[in-house]
Order: sequence, then structure tokens, then C-alpha cells
Amino acid sequence: MAAAIFLGMVALPAIAGKGKDQEDQKLTKQERRRQKAVQKEMESPYKQWINGPVGYLITPEERAAFKKLTTDDERDTFIEEFWRRRNPTPGSPENAFKEEVYRRIAYANEHYSSGIPGWRTDRGHIYIMYGPPDEQTTHPSGGTYVASPTELPYSGPGASNTMTTYPFEDWTYRYIPGIGENVELEFVDPTLTGEYHLTMNPCEKDAMANVPGDMTGCQGGVAIGSIWNPNLVISPNQLGGGSSSRSGSMVTSNIMGHQYDEFNRLDLYSKIFEAPSVKFRDLQTLVTSTVTAQLLPFSVRTDFIKVTEDTVLTPITIQIPNRDMQFENKEGVMTAVLDIYGELTTIGGRVANTIQDSVAVSVPQHDFQAYVNQKSVYQKSVYLRPGRYKLSLVIKDDKSGHMGTENLGIVVPQFSDDKLATSSLILADQIQPLPTSEVGSNRFVIGGTKVRPSVNQVFTQSQNFGIYMQVYNLGLDPKTHLPSANIEYQISKDGKAVLNQTEQAAAIKDASEQITLEKTMPAKLLQPGKYTLQIKITDKVKDQTDTQTTNFQVE
Repeated sequence: MAAAIFLGMVALPAIAGKGKDQEDQKLTKQERRRQKAVQKEMESPYKQWINGPVGYLITPEERAAFKKLTTDDERDTFIEEFWRRRNPTPGSPENAFKEEVYRRIAYANEHYSSGIPGWRTDRGHIYIMYGPPDEQTTHPSGGTYVASPTELPYSGPGASNTMTTYPFEDWTYRYIPGIGENVELEFVDPTLTGEYHLTMNPCEKDAMANVPGDMTGCQGGVAIGSIWNPNLVISPNQLGGGSSSRSGSMVTSNIMGHQYDEFNRLDLYSKIFEAPSVKFRDLQTLVTSTVTAQLLPFSVRTDFIKVTEDTVLTPITIQIPNRDMQFENKEGVMTAVLDIYGELTTIGGRVANTIQDSVAVSVPQHDFQAYVNQKSVYQKSVYLRPGRYKLSLVIKDDKSGHMGTENLGIVVPQFSDDKLATSSLILADQIQPLPTSEVGSNRFVIGGTKVRPSVNQVFTQSQNFGIYMQVYNLGLDPKTHLPSANIEYQISKDGKAVLNQTEQAAAIKDASEQITLEKTMPAKLLQPGKYTLQIKITDKVKDQTDTQTTNFQVE
């Protein structure tokens, strides 16, 4: 039997060689010449690019596509596209991602070199992929170290939590996409050469682990996982039920603990070196294609707030019926997750801005029946120059896979610095001032005020009805240095006024050349029906008027 197996193994190379000869015979001289040319070209700087530090970021699909390219022009185009896909501000000539990657490479080469370039080391590899850790503890000289109980293979009577270590470092990332939260990595230099490597075994830093009779650190128990010390008192086979005996004492084993579970560590080790995926690529593909999917319907509106004469704050507000989302019960909390991708392009096709976000919608299970009949609102504000744009949006439900798309044209207005003008007239179900500490950290914020627009401008009688609008370039009275303007509000139904109100611009808080109109009232003061709101500003100093009108509904 053994002879038969041996003969079979010897025969395999001959078969493989024959197959290769037959394959070579099928290739024409021209094809062989082309393959040699491609191979030679791949030994050029292009090979250095794909096999260098940037190679850490290249996905397997991209690498396979790159190897199929046959000309330098194609490779140049590929490299340009590689960086463009990862540009956080598409269309911009500056690519912050590319600049950050090369900064990380320079840092790795400066700080982690050890006979080989820093980018080739494990620390350099991780640093280039994920940037600096959120937390870092270094022990460059090793020495005496007090280990936490979870770092040792057991704890109990007679166990010591001190060890003499090789140089090592602990890195912690609070979150790495595709891997998880609180990712802890340990690098050890057991050769004392400065070349730290990523380890799966917390006992590898124990410099005394292989010294018989030394009962500090990992001695006296097993090292974590499949790597263990044959000189130790207890072997893995003696463990049972999460505890083991030593000298008649019960010793609690940490091996079964989640933190150092062997499979979790192997999974982390395999994932940590994988190239990060390009986020929202499936949604971007849908945005740039002509496919339309409406399994997840939504509504969208845009508003325009002046920042400077050539910069306009443009809040993009999206409203989605909760009933169209797929919720999942997690410990008594119903949760749905939406991925949102959008592009704003100029009439010339240049991408002016993008939206990329994941949003979790959560509600306690006992409130879910009422909540499912309501709607959720999301907002992203971008800064745009005046002009015409196309807004393309795709929303995907993470759990059901359903998608919805929307394409609309928007015209960002040009606000002059001298003519009376107004922002968009926004009807909102929430208008409230924010503490200074929350101004920059919330959606639905304009200046220091939270303004949540009603996308469809439909209010129930249980809601508040809010009005928000900014007025620009008011003339100032030379005596009072305050604006002199009338502001008239009128709500009408079926052509008949049901509410009229007038106020003076000078009476508004912080009145100057620019004022902000903020009004709220209970919607129950209006009977169900369709209404028209008109706001007219009459500037007595400049003798100019501006009128804004919009429709809304009360149910």
C-alpha cells in the first residue's frame, strides 16, 4: 500500500509537466510574446506600486483586474480610478485619503523600521491600513509587567500575575469597519531586534515561559490556544469544564473566556490584514447606472440658507415611512438599519459632493405598534456654490435588501449682498434653540437652532406647526441703526384668510441687516384641510419687497 502511494506521488509531476507543455503548444508565438511583455512590464514601477505599501489597501478583485491589464495607459487609468474611488470628496482635485495614506507610509518607515522598511513590518502594515490606534501602551524595554487576569491562562491559588516580558506594545482601536468594536492588538519583539510582530498568544511576551520551574506569568498553566509550553505543570488535556487542578487546588481557567477564545483570535488575525472594502460601492453603482428600484420609497426636499455670496448651506432632508423598513428585535429594542448614498453633480457631470451614511432607527418593543405607523427623518447638510445640480439618492435597507432611488434637479440660488432676499421658507415640526455644546453635533441644525423640516408639509393636529426663514440685506435706519421693515404673515384656506399677523423687523431679537423668523403654534388651532402660507417683507429703507409662499396640509 505504501509503495502504491509513493508511486502515485512520483507520477504527479510528470502529469503536471505534460499538461503545461500541451498548454504552451496551444499558445501562438504572438500570444507568448505578449505574455512575456506583460510580465516584463509588471516588473516595472507598476509592480512596485501594487506590491508596495499601497498594496495593503487593494482588494482581491482590484488586484485580479490590475493583473489583466496589458498597457501602461490602462495601468495609469486603473491607479487614478483606485484613488478616485476612495476620495472622500469626489470631484475635488485634492484627495485627503491619498495624502493620509502616504503620510502613514512615511510615519511607518520612520518609526517601525528594523532592518526592513517600516511599512513591511506588522506594526507598519496595521498603521497604514487603520491609522494610529485610539489607545496605545508601549513597553520598549520589556521587564517586569503586572498582567491582568484575562491575559493569563489561569487564575487561582498560587498563581502569579507578574511576568518578565520581551518588549511589546498593545494597540486598541475603538471601531474598525468589518471587524468590530474595541479591537485589541498586541505586538511582541521576542528577538530583541526591534521587529515587533502581531501575536495571537498573550503568553508570547513572557520571556520566562520556557524556563522550567519559573512559576511567574504563564508558567504553571497552559498558554492560550494551541500554542503551549511543554515544560508547564498542566497540559491542555488535563483541563475540563473550564477549570483544572494543580497541587490539590482548584484553578480557574480563562481559556474558555470570550476575550481569548482561540477561534475569535484566529478570525481577528485573518481579517485584520484584509484590504478594507470600499464603502457603499453597491449603492454608488446604482446611483451611476440607469437602474431604478422603488422597493423602499422615500421623499426628499432641499432648502437653501445663505452663508456668503457664493456659498450656500443646503440641507437635504429625507423622510421614510417606518412601515417600509424591516425591524429586528434585539433585547427588547426594535432596530432597522439604512445605508444612504447620494451624489450631487454639476451639469457638466462633475461630482460636487457626496452623502455616505449608515443610520440605525430604534424604538422600544412596547412602543413599536404606534411607531411603525409614523415616519423617520434624516438630514445631511452640504455647502454648494450657486448653480444647477442633479441630486441622485439611493437608500438600502440593510436587513431586507430593499432599495429606493430618487433623482431630482435643484437650483442653488445666488444671494447678492445688496438686494433684499430670503432663504427657503421652511415649515417644520420642531424648532428649538440648542445649547452651545450641541450646535455642531446634531443634524437639523441651522445656526444655533434645531429645525426639523416637514418634508411633505403635512401636519397632524397633535403636532406643532413651525415657520423658519432668514431675511437678508435689510436696510438700516440711519437714526436707530435698526432695520425698518414690516413682516406680514397670512394663512389662507380656499382663498380666504384665516390668520393675519404683522410684526416689525426692529422688534426681532438681534435685529440687523439679517434677521431670522422663528414662529411655532399648535397645529390643532387649524381645522383639517389644505392651506397656503404667505410671508411678505416690505423694506421701508430700500423700498423693496420680497414674498415667499408655500402650501401645507393639516390632518
